[in-house]
Amino acid sequence: MTKKISEAAQQAWEAGKERADQAYSQRRRVVIDPITRLEGHGKIDIFLDDAGEVERAYFQVPELRGFETFSRGRPAEDMPQITSRICGVCPLAHHMASVKALDDLYKVEPPPAAKKIRELDYSLFMVEDHALHFYFLGGPDFVVGPTAPKEQRNVLGVIAAVGIEVGKRVIAMRRELRDLETYLGGKTIHPVMGLPGGVAKGIAPGDLPRFREVAARAVEFAKFTLDVFRKVVLANPDYVRLITSDAYTHRTYYMGMVDANNKVNFYDGMIRVVDPSGVEYAKFKSGDYLNYIAERVEPWSYVKFCYLKPVGWKGFVDGPESGVYAVAPLARLNASDGMATPLAQQAYEEFFATLGGKPVHHTLANHWARVIELLYAAERLVELTDDPEITSTALRVLPTKQPSVGVGVVEAPRGTLIHHYETDEQGLITRANLIVATQNNAARIAMSVDSAAKGVIHKGQVDDGLLNMVEMAFRAYDPCHGCATHSLPGEMPLVASVYDSAGELVRQIRR
Repeated sequence: MTKKISEAAQQAWEAGKERADQAYSQRRRVVIDPITRLEGHGKIDIFLDDAGEVERAYFQVPELRGFETFSRGRPAEDMPQITSRICGVCPLAHHMASVKALDDLYKVEPPPAAKKIRELDYSLFMVEDHALHFYFLGGPDFVVGPTAPKEQRNVLGVIAAVGIEVGKRVIAMRRELRDLETYLGGKTIHPVMGLPGGVAKGIAPGDLPRFREVAARAVEFAKFTLDVFRKVVLANPDYVRLITSDAYTHRTYYMGMVDANNKVNFYDGMIRVVDPSGVEYAKFKSGDYLNYIAERVEPWSYVKFCYLKPVGWKGFVDGPESGVYAVAPLARLNASDGMATPLAQQAYEEFFATLGGKPVHHTLANHWARVIELLYAAERLVELTDDPEITSTALRVLPTKQPSVGVGVVEAPRGTLIHHYETDEQGLITRANLIVATQNNAARIAMSVDSAAKGVIHKGQVDDGLLNMVEMAFRAYDPCHGCATHSLPGEMPLVASVYDSAGELVRQIRR
């Protein structure tokens, strides 16, 4: 929740800044700036001791967005359009969470067809977004190799490794999915389909065959991608050892949305939390989230750190006594009792059988879990396009209640996403709180980066490949820091650099 910065927070920021300045001058420092293949920006500061071992690695997010503040005073109906501007990668996730918050705000239940169209659109988005991460962002670390030359660790390197025809198939599949998102949402980026109580547009019966054809191809694409993962990653013993190594393992709580049968659901359901042993710790409705989730700030980052309020904040540590938890694909699989579609369920069972049973604590297993979710979303496309109600014209129930408080939750590709709005009697926003997916993961990401740095850097030996293996620790979460930065702990640490025509730094001004 955005609040006026307290004097204590300001003093904490100044103290942290002073300690960091002293550390800079006294210890060896390795900086990864900027970090790459993620949404948003960030950097990693690694401090080494006299023996060249890692004392501490900090994952810093230096950008700030202020959506919770500048949305105040705006009509609540504008929020699905305003908040979708938070991110160009996951605008539909914010749009959908916002629309669900408006449903709750106006106490209106959308018609069944409207809910199914929303979930259809959301399943299109989940398939193409998970494909984006596997092939473009996270995949290069495994398909090309963790320590491969950095100029090869990108989508072109992936295409070179798997073949040009595979590259064409990936690009073609994402284009077809995004074209259908445009059909339903008006445009892929910043959609306008959601309204309180329903949707703005349905599916014409004559267009349904096109949806069914794309859905069928999406299932084949998902099966193909899962096969790529098996052949490239699981068939390589070195990769499997890396995935299951202590450097990339944390025994934390896990959170995800589940349906009435405790199966993974991206659009609707209850929020379920399991403890580090896999036992259900809590299960609650979206409107009760403040009883379970709390946020804190650190002086070295603009991202807020979420933790389980009943367990409490014990620092950046794992275990049952620590309130640190995870969201996103691995967490969703850990927090559920399975997948609601047959092929994804088979893949779910193979996942846990291969990695030693539930829960799986290996951060890099997120990549495998993501592909299983891609398959689930594709199968949901088939189910929804085969539903006779999907072409119904009963698309909206007009709101009639006076607005007050509304909470909407969806599972974004990156984890549980919560929008909470409060309004005056005219429907103008008086308070907004966004718990963005990556915020939920922020504490565990910080732990993962620190653990990976300590696991791969020794005796002061640092090279490009090892630093990429440190970056792999955050990349597995598919973080979006454009969405997650809502904290303003102190002054803006602005640095303006001036370069001459030859690219040489001539002046640097610091605030």
